[in-house]
Amino acid sequence: MHSFKRLFPIFFLLLLVQTGQADVYAQNKQKIALFDLGYTLKPDMKNEANVHMAWDHAHTLATLQGIVNRKSPRLYLFFIENAGVNIDRYWWDKYRKPGKWLHNADTLLYTDLIKLIGSFKQDIKGAVVYDPKVPATSNVASSVAGADELIAIRYDLSEGSLYRRLVLEGPKIPVKKWLLKPDGASLFTGKGFVPDTKRPSSGSAKNDAYLWFIENYIKTGKCNTAYGAYYLDQQWMQKPTATRINHHTLSNHDFFVSKNAFFYDLSPWGDERATDDKAQQQGTDLNTLKELLLLAYQRNGNGKRFTYLGGFPPWAYKYTKHAGGKHEDVETEWEYSRVISAYNAFKDADAIGFGALANASFWQHYPLKKTYKQDWVTQDELKKKGYLDANGKLQLKDKNYYIFYVGDYDASSWLSQTTPDIWDSPDRGKVPLMWSISPVLAQRVPMAMEYRRETATPNDYFAAADNGSGYLMPGMLQAPRAISGLPDAVEQWAGHNAPYYKQWGLSITGFVIDGLAPAMNSRGLDAYAKFSPNGIVPQKVPLTSLHGNMPVLRAGEDVNQDNPAEAARIIVDQIHKRNIPFHWFRNILKVPSWHVKVVEEVKKLDPKAELLDAPTFFELYRTYLKENPQAAAGKAPFN
Repeated sequence: MHSFKRLFPIFFLLLLVQTGQADVYAQNKQKIALFDLGYTLKPDMKNEANVHMAWDHAHTLATLQGIVNRKSPRLYLFFIENAGVNIDRYWWDKYRKPGKWLHNADTLLYTDLIKLIGSFKQDIKGAVVYDPKVPATSNVASSVAGADELIAIRYDLSEGSLYRRLVLEGPKIPVKKWLLKPDGASLFTGKGFVPDTKRPSSGSAKNDAYLWFIENYIKTGKCNTAYGAYYLDQQWMQKPTATRINHHTLSNHDFFVSKNAFFYDLSPWGDERATDDKAQQQGTDLNTLKELLLLAYQRNGNGKRFTYLGGFPPWAYKYTKHAGGKHEDVETEWEYSRVISAYNAFKDADAIGFGALANASFWQHYPLKKTYKQDWVTQDELKKKGYLDANGKLQLKDKNYYIFYVGDYDASSWLSQTTPDIWDSPDRGKVPLMWSISPVLAQRVPMAMEYRRETATPNDYFAAADNGSGYLMPGMLQAPRAISGLPDAVEQWAGHNAPYYKQWGLSITGFVIDGLAPAMNSRGLDAYAKFSPNGIVPQKVPLTSLHGNMPVLRAGEDVNQDNPAEAARIIVDQIHKRNIPFHWFRNILKVPSWHVKVVEEVKKLDPKAELLDAPTFFELYRTYLKENPQAAAGKAPFN
């Protein structure tokens, strides 16, 4: 008995390791520092000093978080707010409850920024200081921060600046890397040679800063090219109120700093000069972007590992008509997707509106289960419900079946921010909904992924969002590959998706955005059939088809009207126009109460239109295709 007591701590530790809770045990031996960054969202942004403060504080803290949270969760910020809820407190409070991950964690609250940073002085190696006159250097600073374990600080000699308070005064953080000259003059000028290299200048100071990083960090192996981050540079300070103040997205940097990623803010367009760098030669931004992506491809096993890219084109600020360009917002989104897909890269799409995310470097340590299973409907269940007869034949009875693609959850930031007001709605569970969430979001918001599974009702079913485990255009994986000329990668895409789908119990890809890419060929469809056997919904396919045993349905209408009656009229109108009994409609960030009201309105207009759960919908659709060879062959009426 006494020997057992001595061994108990060992048994306990082994149990924690086996159940994935080892991080809990480890983190409870150290304090978690807490800091409220919300004050940076409140000042008058017409005051330049306030704009500088908001940017500087958020940037430096994000890079600090990335470093100190790299191996374990040690620093947590309260920052993001949405719909009257402090999102970071929401998640913190949820996991501080008894029995949850953070219940026994010891904490230390800081109210002074300088003291907070000073308390971690031994965990960092110094600072990287960047140039306020060359906006791109702010992103390069985040890249360097991750590689060299430095915090990023903007050069600013004005009284009260963060540079002055951290470098010249206070803790006197040593500057280990200068992205400008120590006297304040610009290092990157767009002339001569790229500094510290033998490479001729691109003619653009913006691009030279990225080329400097390429030569000195990526090509030398100092950067982890498995991760990249497409976030707005410090030009944000020219239009801080173009959308929500937190959409400088600096709080998103922490995860990618922790992964030692490369950061960039480049136009995907080759037919015009970048709107933020009009003096550059046309296509210079695109050339730099392609070089970054190609290097990542080569260093990621020649595409065997797909490059994980956080972020999204900053359309409210750059590269679109909003900023004096000639392209629309979605057009720019799709062109960027087309380009990255050609290099085996996908995005975790932190799009404007809900694009800000904090503490992903902290939450990345949350211990997930190995699998989250979902049951598929059986033939017996369909027979009992009257959808099939005793012989397994479809019993339509003049009915039309429809399904909602409940999105868009292809972004960690959107999933995190909308959980309190959308997922926690008391009306969730009243009608069947297909929640379409990219499983790759488990890298940055694992707690949100698991919370939804733990609290799902029988009417909540999960499918993958566009376009599987990450947002890319699968047609760009098919040889011949325009833009990159790289080998066919559809098999690699199947291999990338398989473990994500297995972990999260997925077998449906709720939407495939083909966008500006070619349609999927038979090999592309074969790849999806390997990991998404129960159905896919692309854009560039026949209206109906059966690929092997995988049902394929062409995407229908986006239905996002605020008025449920108006939305219902569109749904019924589309149902009556299409001479097939199965219909798909996409909704973006709609609360369950909206879906409940829409279903009620649809029933008034067409009592024979029925909303189905995802397994029932796709299994009946598969049965329909098998019973109708013309439809299975892609030759349905009104194709």
